[in-house]
Amino acid sequence: MENELHLLGGKTEYKADYAPEVLEVFTNKHPGNDYWVRFNCPEFTSLCPITGQPDFACIRIDYIPDRKMVESKSLKLYLFSFRNHGAFHEDCVNIIMKDLIRLMEPKYIEVTGLFTPRGGISIHPYCNYGKPGTTYETLAGQRLFTHNYPEH
Repeated sequence: MENELHLLGGKTEYKADYAPEVLEVFTNKHPGNDYWVRFNCPEFTSLCPITGQPDFACIRIDYIPDRKMVESKSLKLYLFSFRNHGAFHEDCVNIIMKDLIRLMEPKYIEVTGLFTPRGGISIHPYCNYGKPGTTYETLAGQRLFTHNYPEH
């Protein structure tokens, strides 16, 4: 595992803009088991691409790992890199999900953005993915069409 991770124990460097290259993985020691991993990221910030005003959210990432798992400090730095990045709420959750799919190739993943209200409206985008040709693809369809947003 020491060869896989480079951020732990070192000085933390915060990127000024969107930085998917900071993401790191480690080997899942239980790839034969199906289990959920959840990350709650209550201090997510991005910028409105039109006004430049900050948007705040709790980002929830739930996934069923396959062979690789995302390292939490690298995920924190990655999510922090959105703070000066202009993207709509829906773009943020889809970008996060696609980056994590490329990184880990999970069996299943879903990302929810619980954005705080601006102008009296809150937006809660949700996206998911299941590995094609598997039962996880079926799970993705079921969860998408029966999705209930969690309370703030």
